[in-house]
Amino acid sequence: MVRLFGYFFGMACVLFLVAAAGVAIYLANVAKDLPDYAVLNSYAPPVTTRVHAGNGALMAEYAKEKRLFLPIQAIPDRVKAAFLSAEDKNFYNHPGVDLTGLGRAILVNLQNFGSGRRPVGASTITQQVAKNFLLSSDQTIDRKIKEAILSFRIEQAYSKDKILELYLNEIFFGLNSYGIAGAALTYFNKSVTELTVAEAAYLASLPKGPANYHPFRHPEAALERRNWVIDRMVENGYVSQSDGEEAKKQPLGVTARTTGPSLFASDYFAEAVRRQLIDQYGEKVLYEGGLSVRTSLDPQMQLAARKALQDGLVTYDERRGFHGPIKQIDASGDWGKALADIPALSDVPEWRLAVVLAVSDSTVDIGLQPAKDGSGKVAADRQRGTIDAKNMQWAFRSADGARKTTKSPVGAVSPGDVVYVERLGDDASTSYRLRQPPKVQGGLVAMDPKTGRVLAMVGGFSYAQSEFNRATQAMRQPGSSFKPFVYAAAMDNGYTPASVIMDAPIEIVSGGQVWRPENYGGESGGPSTLRSGIEHSRNLMTVRLANDLGMNIVAEYAERFGIYDHMLPVLSMSLGAGDTTVLRMVSAYSVIANGGKQIKPTLIDRIQDRYGKTIFKHEERLCEGCNAGDWQNQEEPNVVDNRETVLDPMTAYQITSMMQGVIQRGTAAGKIDLGGRDVAGKTGTTNDEKDAWFVGFTPDLVAGLYMGFDTPGPLGRGGTGGGLSAPIFNEFMQAAVKDTPESKFVIPAGMNLISIDRKTGMAAGEGDPNTIIEAFKPGTGPADSFSVIGMDSTMAPEEILKTSPQANQAVQTGTPGLF
Repeated sequence: MVRLFGYFFGMACVLFLVAAAGVAIYLANVAKDLPDYAVLNSYAPPVTTRVHAGNGALMAEYAKEKRLFLPIQAIPDRVKAAFLSAEDKNFYNHPGVDLTGLGRAILVNLQNFGSGRRPVGASTITQQVAKNFLLSSDQTIDRKIKEAILSFRIEQAYSKDKILELYLNEIFFGLNSYGIAGAALTYFNKSVTELTVAEAAYLASLPKGPANYHPFRHPEAALERRNWVIDRMVENGYVSQSDGEEAKKQPLGVTARTTGPSLFASDYFAEAVRRQLIDQYGEKVLYEGGLSVRTSLDPQMQLAARKALQDGLVTYDERRGFHGPIKQIDASGDWGKALADIPALSDVPEWRLAVVLAVSDSTVDIGLQPAKDGSGKVAADRQRGTIDAKNMQWAFRSADGARKTTKSPVGAVSPGDVVYVERLGDDASTSYRLRQPPKVQGGLVAMDPKTGRVLAMVGGFSYAQSEFNRATQAMRQPGSSFKPFVYAAAMDNGYTPASVIMDAPIEIVSGGQVWRPENYGGESGGPSTLRSGIEHSRNLMTVRLANDLGMNIVAEYAERFGIYDHMLPVLSMSLGAGDTTVLRMVSAYSVIANGGKQIKPTLIDRIQDRYGKTIFKHEERLCEGCNAGDWQNQEEPNVVDNRETVLDPMTAYQITSMMQGVIQRGTAAGKIDLGGRDVAGKTGTTNDEKDAWFVGFTPDLVAGLYMGFDTPGPLGRGGTGGGLSAPIFNEFMQAAVKDTPESKFVIPAGMNLISIDRKTGMAAGEGDPNTIIEAFKPGTGPADSFSVIGMDSTMAPEEILKTSPQANQAVQTGTPGLF
């Protein structure tokens, strides 16, 4: 018996050794193909790029996986406790594989065998890190063995806190959110530090199956799973019994964060920044690189720009009548569902969609669009209101001529019409005004002329209506708003504001074609000073000046200012016939406003990578001594402005002074009132009144805009820069500068201010009534004789005397000069 027992024991030992050798060979074979876990040391997951306004407010986020990386030290203990309780309560005690938990899982699975229940897993957090980072998700024995081996190795190489940090930043939570920081924002619109016990417990319940615990599709299962996690937190001693019971009474409280920008009215600006980032770094870096982008946007100025442009577009559009309803629905039954399914302009919250329920001669009864919850369910309440006839009189006229003008709401709208309305009064009011999205569009840009920082940008009436950015993408003719650059080229090349040019009909013959430009309105004023030509936007004078100066010089200046990359040197371009953008025009005017220094327009102040390192900075000026460690009675640091001077500072002041006259006496007279502040600007109106421009500036702010149809067409009578765009500029600038200190245009040292006759440009005598103070560069001054540039056979000298009393007076006093 002893020998037999020894025999069997020996056989068992042999079999054990053979089995052990087989297991060892198998494990060695599995282990030799394991991935290198050292890559965890350089973990750099796809991280969300965040774009901020100038004041730090969040504008937009861009990511394929919405994730924000957080070091373990920044994650609160209650949040860590929730995940440990839900996933691996022995995490800080096991070597990578929880043998106790594994045994428990095997027992449970044996008990449930044949019941159809899903097998219970026993993966530790370390094993999940191994699987998520280094292995596939295949449900095989080989993968589980590899996972266990890697877990032991990872535990030997990294601290527990490092492993937990990797886990909490990598896992998927549903709703396209990855990592605990991204999940906290997505589900609760909070930072991780603000999460309550109940909220942390719900997030900890999600990694097991985000779809199974969806807060809107499966709210009961989500609540049950969350409460189970809270019970485990209590059981493990992380939360007291009373706090746990209180947390379980809380609702899920999920307020799914919207995917759009967090900062109201910043859509066009944010999209322009996104395009620039892609051009600069590529899509992969934008959507995975975790950039932190600080833009130049001023949120308050952006709101003022949006309101001013929208007011101008709506005012113009309503003057031309009603386009008709957005849509027609059945208003006889429950109209709420049909109305809720119609998309509204999400970025115009002042307006709401409504359906016409009944119409009378004095009022229109309306039903307001009901809200939807996160699951798309329409709210049960049905709010109603009224539109008084006086609040929709503009709609009595049909814009498209489809019907005759009516005298009451009857005939303007009908039951079932879906329209936009705006509440009048406070939130309790049920009185509304009829509205409609305008067909006319426009773009507006505001810029700091000293730095080129774009402070506000509006690319149209509504980003939800059209994403096309008319401030940066629309190529439009600037018309007469281009003229200051023709005159600036002249000032730099020997002309003065008092130089006199003939304002009379002219013919240009080129290639057998005859071009006969005209002034707006068709009239001409005879010999006039350059100042008068700018103030009253004289086309004929500008063409003569450009012809006398040479279009090659004009083209050089236009390119120097950045208006065009390559300008065709033909005379029609002197009247703004080439296509450019609002941003380029505002940048060019900024050069005049800052005294002639070249600027680079920018939407971005600074970009930092995921580690906080600055990889882009707009500010290129040098500051000597700015990084001094302490103050030792040294002088203030000196900022060295190394930017190129592209315009004589004296010329810049002369053009500025002439454009002040545009507002005081010229084509924008009576349209701009900034409470006595210094302001200069220029109107622009293109052929057939297809585009209406205004670009202007104070010493510290430049703004410009145009208004026109996307498919260029006549704006109609009065569709000029002075009539349409100048009031928009005025509304914006009043809001933008109201809380800023007042400043004046600086007269360069050495500039001579001399009183001259407005018409002849000659020195004024004492007591002359028609005079103005004009700025002259050193060595220049008023002409001693009456000289007219651009005289040709189109007007004889005797005709000049008839059209110009000042010229006639010059002849009679013996100082006629050249004719």
